[in-house]
Amino acid sequence: MKALIIEDESTAARRLAKLVQEIDPSIEILEQLDSIEASVNWFAQHPMPDLIFMDINLADGLSFELFKLQEITAPVIFTTAFDEYALQAFKVNSVDYLLKPIKKAELEQAIGKYRKLHTPGDINYTALASAMQRDEYNSRFLIRFGQTIRVVEFREAAYFYTEDKITFLITKGGKRYPIEPSLEKLEEMADPRTFFRINRQFIINIESIKEMFAYSKSRVKLLLDPPIDKETVVSTERSPVFKKWLVGREG
Repeated sequence: MKALIIEDESTAARRLAKLVQEIDPSIEILEQLDSIEASVNWFAQHPMPDLIFMDINLADGLSFELFKLQEITAPVIFTTAFDEYALQAFKVNSVDYLLKPIKKAELEQAIGKYRKLHTPGDINYTALASAMQRDEYNSRFLIRFGQTIRVVEFREAAYFYTEDKITFLITKGGKRYPIEPSLEKLEEMADPRTFFRINRQFIINIESIKEMFAYSKSRVKLLLDPPIDKETVVSTERSPVFKKWLVGREG
């Protein structure tokens, strides 16, 4: 596997290269670059590496600018001393997001994650980049509590609902988190085989349905798990489609 390091602190770059070699001696570090400009020049003269280790704060700006100047189709493991860029990182080709000082165990886990997702030398990188961006955006949420960031997978969601113009995600374990996307956006993001918008307020995971009851006007009332103290009734116009969705038929 061929890897590129983009890091403006020479000490951090050398330490990262050393850790990478300790974790996997077969990884070849092609070069250590320290700026956006140097990176653009390098990409103009070399083929895309298998993996990029990229610091976010570079000598001449944030590394996200590089994605505007150059088509980066290789997966990226971001490294940074700050956590406020995590959301931006997951919107591009991010495999992982590591906070400095880099811990060997976390770096090893990130490289392992890369290897599970990719087979170097046998990849359509253009398709991979598109798929990664779509998957990272559609399959997880970054939720921040003060200085702590947590990643919640889409599949962990039991349901989503809105209240006072705020969208909430309820996990299968009963945790509630406020998230940025609206229900309209979540509809676009969700797997239609698993998630269904039952009314203006709720999108549910089929696995969250504990019981169903016939309701007035041919509607269906749902009992969800985890429970919620709000009425969860499939709207009149959605009920026929909902019943088809339950048995795996398109509406």
